[in-house]
Amino acid sequence: MDNSIIFAVGGVILGLIIGFIIAKILEKNNASKLVKEAKKNAALILKEANSEGESIKKDKILQAKEKFIELKAEHEKVILARDKKMDEAIKRTRDKESQVSSELSKTKKLNDSLEGKINDYNHRLEVLDKRQEELDRLHKSQVQQLEVISSLSAEEAKEQLVESLKGEAKNDAMAYIQSTLEEAKLTAEQDAKKIIINTIQRIGTEEAVDNCVSVFNIESDDVKGRIIGREGRNIRAIEAATGVEIIVDDTPEAIILSCFDSVRREVARLSLHKLVTDGRIHPARIEEVVKKTQKQIEQEIIEVGKRTVIDLGIHNLNPELIKMVGRMKYRSSYGQNLLQHSREVAKLCGVMAAELGLNPKLAKRAGLLHDIGKVPDAEADMETPHAILGMQWAEKYGEKAEVCNAIGAHHDEVEMKSLLAPIIQVCDAISGARPGARRQVLDSYIQRLKDLEDIAFGFTGVKKAYAIQAGRELRVIVESEKVDDQKAADLSFNISQKVQTDMTYPGQVKVTVIRETRAVNIAK
Repeated sequence: MDNSIIFAVGGVILGLIIGFIIAKILEKNNASKLVKEAKKNAALILKEANSEGESIKKDKILQAKEKFIELKAEHEKVILARDKKMDEAIKRTRDKESQVSSELSKTKKLNDSLEGKINDYNHRLEVLDKRQEELDRLHKSQVQQLEVISSLSAEEAKEQLVESLKGEAKNDAMAYIQSTLEEAKLTAEQDAKKIIINTIQRIGTEEAVDNCVSVFNIESDDVKGRIIGREGRNIRAIEAATGVEIIVDDTPEAIILSCFDSVRREVARLSLHKLVTDGRIHPARIEEVVKKTQKQIEQEIIEVGKRTVIDLGIHNLNPELIKMVGRMKYRSSYGQNLLQHSREVAKLCGVMAAELGLNPKLAKRAGLLHDIGKVPDAEADMETPHAILGMQWAEKYGEKAEVCNAIGAHHDEVEMKSLLAPIIQVCDAISGARPGARRQVLDSYIQRLKDLEDIAFGFTGVKKAYAIQAGRELRVIVESEKVDDQKAADLSFNISQKVQTDMTYPGQVKVTVIRETRAVNIAK
């Protein structure tokens, strides 16, 4: 019984061992098969990689050959172009050599002919000298014979002849002058017109005279009512804030802005444009927009000054002087725009200085700044001549001594110390004297309006003063805290009397004093 169990167990173990061995053998066979397949796949991959490498190599070789052919073609083109330029240069050189040789031959011929002419002239001079000696000898003998016949010496006869010739010459000269004057009177006006027309057509400069009115265009006439406001409060607020007279008439789709000061007029025009575009038009909004527009104009003045300086090629100019140059855009002198006049003088000075061998940049600088005294600030002394005032400002802001002297001397207020000063003076006269440059009537009219406003500012309590209606009305706005109603009436009378005694004007001037009281509180 025990042996049978042992044999059974041994049989089972033997079966297991044989199964294990068989499994191992099978696994080994499978692994060898996998290795063979892997080697076969690797060989295929290597073969494909080699074929792809060969194809890539062939492509790269072809690309390199194409690139080489392109570079070779470009190189040949460059070489051909250079050869062509060299051939052209050689041809030009040969042409010049032939031209020079022909000119030399011509010069040689001219020299030969000149030598012959010189010899001929020398021979003629010798002949003339001999004839002159004979004439002198004959003249002396004739003079001696005349003295014997007339019993007068040569000097006495000469004096009598000179006196008689003087009388005849005076008569002839008077007759000639008279006929010339009569002819000039007939043709002077026609010739003068012709000269002026030709000069104006040739020069072709910008407009010289600034208008005193601007036209503000609107989309429809309904806007006019909004600008006027209820009982005219909006238009009164605009006029009080800007000092510009606003004329609303039957002109379709247009409003007239009238003021002699172009800065005020521009502020009013821009303010109206903003108000109409925004749509909110009432006194508080009007004052806010006018203040913003005034700041915008101040910024624009600086930009104009910078552009002018850059256009003329002037460097390292003090910012305050740049601001003064910008303010020239809104000033005029005898009807001529001051900025255009200064630019014109600067360009003329640069050309003249270059012709005389001086520094053209320094001349342009002095030409641009020569009239800065005409744009004074609030602290300026109005009694000082503008040339002296401009010189003082130039010295204050670090300009060179030559520039300062040229500014101060261009109207002979100070002595000229350099050649730059007469150049500025001459160019200023040229710019001001050219046809159509200036108009005395407009300048005197604007000065009269400024004098009207200055008279009003001379009284205590005056806050603003505007000359409107072409100088026929002086509108004065006073401070309500300092001037009551009775004083306002007295002030109107006193100003009218001052205007009447100190000024000369056509017609009459209406003096309107406005006193306004405001109570403002803020709810938070």
